[in-house]
Amino acid sequence: MRREAIFGQLPISSQLFYGRIFSSLLRGPCNWIPAGDSTVPPPPQFGCVASLFSPRFVQNSAGQFFSSGHTNNWAVLVCTSRFWFNYRHVANTLSVYRSVKRLGIPDSHIVLMLADDMACNHRNPKPATVFSHKNMELNVYGDDVEVDYRGYEVTVENFLRVLTGRLPPSTPRSKRLLSDDRSNILIYLTGHGGNGFLKFQDSEEISNVELADAFEQMWQKRRYNELLFIIDTCQGASMYERFYSPNIMALASSQVGEDSLSHQPDLAIGVHLMDRYTFYLLEFLEDIHPSSKTNMNDLFKVCPRSLCVSTPGHRTDLFLRNPESVLITDFFGSVRKVEITTEVLNLTHPIQRVEGSPVNGESHREVYSYVDQLPVSEIIHQKPKQKDWHPPDGFILGLWTLILLVFFKTYGIKHLKHIF
Repeated sequence: MRREAIFGQLPISSQLFYGRIFSSLLRGPCNWIPAGDSTVPPPPQFGCVASLFSPRFVQNSAGQFFSSGHTNNWAVLVCTSRFWFNYRHVANTLSVYRSVKRLGIPDSHIVLMLADDMACNHRNPKPATVFSHKNMELNVYGDDVEVDYRGYEVTVENFLRVLTGRLPPSTPRSKRLLSDDRSNILIYLTGHGGNGFLKFQDSEEISNVELADAFEQMWQKRRYNELLFIIDTCQGASMYERFYSPNIMALASSQVGEDSLSHQPDLAIGVHLMDRYTFYLLEFLEDIHPSSKTNMNDLFKVCPRSLCVSTPGHRTDLFLRNPESVLITDFFGSVRKVEITTEVLNLTHPIQRVEGSPVNGESHREVYSYVDQLPVSEIIHQKPKQKDWHPPDGFILGLWTLILLVFFKTYGIKHLKHIF
């Protein structure tokens, strides 16, 4: 049977894993790797099979495949600026949104916050569009943009609540960051900032201390495995100076005391279309595909001072892995992975109802199989729950009538007016 026919019957995650193994085998001669304690080489026609399924080969491949330790990806993308002259900040955020969706992160795992709706702004000469390049060919607003927080919903409070999970029960799933301790999270911020703060809506600020404490809450609540923080704003490096939680890698478009400059001026619209750092970041991401081997060290070099005019910075001392071993797709993509285990799981016997009396004075709880989780007989014979006592109908009216009669009998009708 052809390899394509075999792969067509496997799940996507299995295709990816075994595809990498077959690719490594086909790049060179198939050398035999001894399996277990056997010292007798297999026949030539089975050499590749022995190499493929040897414990050493599978262990090495799995170690490279699962080096990140994550099983799912999330992205929180935030534009904090309002008003038409900040068009570029919305374009920055939508461009990153487009890239992470292209690399596989679905809308259900993206929280998109846009402080202003440039696509519907009355100054926009091309309504329902947002462009990130002056050739006006790439509309990053597109037809499938799902904005989760829009306009005045984009506040410091809502942003911190999304990160820490402290949202009202009525908040829909699309507005929640439902991550866990196996989640790799990309957090991208763009807007106007200064030394140690980032402005929201030109009316409030978030400080680097507040942001650092929010990340610590996330770590304590097991809301992430690894976190990549990127900020494109003036003096952006000041926002990650106070971070102290583990497994955080941070990048900024400028150092303390430097401005983050705009790029791509457009005369028809009358504003700049993007910021320099995000523009070159997006150029870099356009060459990335889900199976790319590009690592974080390459990301650190996307915008040198000669292009950005400012000095981009990064911080990796809190991150446990070597940035050279961290793939770009560990944060910007979503590759479903399978886990290899040598444990045997017994699935032959369904859960049976436990019978018998308690042993050694310990109480047990009856266990039912799935189809008997709500047995009808148990529901029918349940005792009715005690309800709160309420007075019968007419009780209050009768009580008031009795009070009036006693009053009339005691004081007479001339004093009745004092009641009303």
